[in-house]
Amino acid sequence: MVDQYRPCVGIMLVNEDNKIFVGRRLDFTQAWQMPQGGIDAGETPLEAAYRELDEETGTTKEYVDLIAEHPEWLSYDLPDALVKKLWDGKFKGQTQKWFAFRFLGQDSDINLEKHIPEFSEYKWSELNSLTHEIVPFKRHIYENIIQIFSHVLHL
Repeated sequence: MVDQYRPCVGIMLVNEDNKIFVGRRLDFTQAWQMPQGGIDAGETPLEAAYRELDEETGTTKEYVDLIAEHPEWLSYDLPDALVKKLWDGKFKGQTQKWFAFRFLGQDSDINLEKHIPEFSEYKWSELNSLTHEIVPFKRHIYENIIQIFSHVLHL
């Protein structure tokens, strides 16, 4: 049995209306999620967050302001059917360091096709919609993030 978690970051991107960026996954079109991705060798979690933000939303550091970092690493297990399909079966899930950023740009500063796209579209969601839009196996992560970041963001 695989017992390792893949280290990665997650990003809560909040616009001026206190709505949260979520993208519809290309590989699982029923699911929306906030940007997330793996941490490369030699990269700090914050560096990975900026890189993933650029890779998944096409927006860069100059369009965001770091407002919070979750104090803990949060882990989730993949459903058994996905373990063998993802990351060559090396990981049973992911452990994530989450960051909240205030988006300072305009929607025109988001470009889902700047890099290899992971999202087919995006929208700005209400905080109370996030847990209903995410795949069930990540729901507890989103509940935790909302609890921690809602105080910091005054949402």
